Formats: sequence, C-alpha cells, structure tokens
Amino acid sequence: MSTTYDVTGMTCGHCAQAVTTELSSVQGVTGVQVDVATGKVVVEGEGFTDAQVAEAVDEAGYALA
Repeated sequence: MSTTYDVTGMTCGHCAQAVTTELSSVQGVTGVQVDVATGKVVVEGEGFTDAQVAEAVDEAGYALA
C-alpha cells in the first residue's frame, strides 16, 4: 500500500532526510519517497495511520498540508 501526503515547509535535501528518517521509524512503514519541489511524500507499507504520519512529520519539524 502506498499513500501520498502533502508536506509544507520542506525546502532542501536536509528537509527530505529529516522527514524520511522520522517516517521510517513508524511501525509498518517500509519505504518513503520525498519530492521537495512538489512537497509530496509517498509512504509505503501497511498498518500505519494518518495520525502516525502526521506525528512523524511534525517531529521532523514540518506539517501535513
């Protein structure tokens, strides 16, 4: 399963790495693809919730749009 989210505030590779690191620690997430230019983040896996994704993105210092 793959879900796409819009994330606000990302501007560089460091931003993408921070979001990837936090999302990768969510149980059930098996892959993360970040496109800084569009603000899109694709999260792959099963068993995670939108709330868990939002919390991980917030922990990285960004927010779901």
